[in-house]
Amino acid sequence: MPPLPDGYRPLALPADRADEMRAVSRLAFAGTLDPAVEEVVPFSVPTDRLGAVEAPDGTLAGAHGSFAFTMPVPGGTVPCAGLTWVGVRPEQRRRGVLTAMIDHHLARCVERGEPVSALFAAETAIYGRFGYGCAADDVRLTLPRRAALRPVAGADALTVRLTHLDAEEHADLVDDLHRRAGAGRPGWMTRDSAALRRRMVVDPPAWRGGTEAMLLATVHDAAGAARGYATFARKEGWEPTGPAYTVRVREAHALDAAATHALWSFLLDLDLTTTVESPMLPADDPLLHLLVDPRPAGPRLADNLWVRLVDVPAALAARSYAADVDVVLDVRDDRLPANAGTWRVRAAAHGDVEVTRADGPGDVLLDVRELGAAYLGGRSLSAMARAGLVQVRDGYDVTGAAAAFGWPVAPVCSWVF
Repeated sequence: MPPLPDGYRPLALPADRADEMRAVSRLAFAGTLDPAVEEVVPFSVPTDRLGAVEAPDGTLAGAHGSFAFTMPVPGGTVPCAGLTWVGVRPEQRRRGVLTAMIDHHLARCVERGEPVSALFAAETAIYGRFGYGCAADDVRLTLPRRAALRPVAGADALTVRLTHLDAEEHADLVDDLHRRAGAGRPGWMTRDSAALRRRMVVDPPAWRGGTEAMLLATVHDAAGAARGYATFARKEGWEPTGPAYTVRVREAHALDAAATHALWSFLLDLDLTTTVESPMLPADDPLLHLLVDPRPAGPRLADNLWVRLVDVPAALAARSYAADVDVVLDVRDDRLPANAGTWRVRAAAHGDVEVTRADGPGDVLLDVRELGAAYLGGRSLSAMARAGLVQVRDGYDVTGAAAAFGWPVAPVCSWVF
């Protein structure tokens, strides 16, 4: 991509220009300004983390923002810049604006000491060229009513309560259960600001798509403690054969198998309904194991988090490894030269990690994109080697390193930021 034309410049956008940034986003994503939505949905991107490319006339050619996350990684956490709201005005495309914004974002990550950046890709073909690798998948299901679940001990002792979702009353409960349900799962971003916590429980009519107002189902034990929740709404439908409502589940999380069983047993047997649409689920979600017959649910796999290592040694040292490993990685990184070269990773299984510069040839040669894809433990180095995306030194058995980089819990982020 050629450099920006004369007069264009990337900049950290002052907070008082946040409305300009949002206007660019509406043009880029074909959004509509709805005062009723704006009134109840908070602007959740921190205003000190906005960026843009300014055109010669002072208007914004493109804009972006990021969240300051603490991202769970295998066996630990790492500061992570969650890139979001990346958009270029339609008439400003093909001028290097996006490239300039990504480079500016990565430079700010370096300045802030954020070793990792992550995003959800609106178009999956875009971000690989900037070093982001697809590091996680999620699964979506369309379940028939009364889909049978295998029995789980203790589920019958739990009760389900139903109420209308209230942003003021339920934000803390939803946030607490969400955190606890995802503890230890790589990629499971928590909602650490008041704006994000509120955004997950607001329900403006313009978002409903013909459904009722959002409902909240909670699972409780004998002592009354909440063990899981689902936010959902039903959409009316009638066929010549009778009612055919659809249940659209926004979120469904539980703390254990019994609560999962109780929650989904409730969602799968609501009157008048014929189908239940799940939210994004981890690839190893308990529901997938509990279904007696998963075929009618038509599982659909979708890309989830895309991860970019900004500081290779810091990022690799922040996570644990599932097996002993001593491997030299030869990393290519065209955008951040400090990452390029050979790095020796030595770690004991679930123990101490040391990442240092290495001399000589690498055992595994890969682009930072593939390293990002493997980072959360959801992509196999062996599989990428078989696909020709990773090269392995003659005589080196990559299966050991692949086992070490893997992780027994599938990575996922349960909500799109």
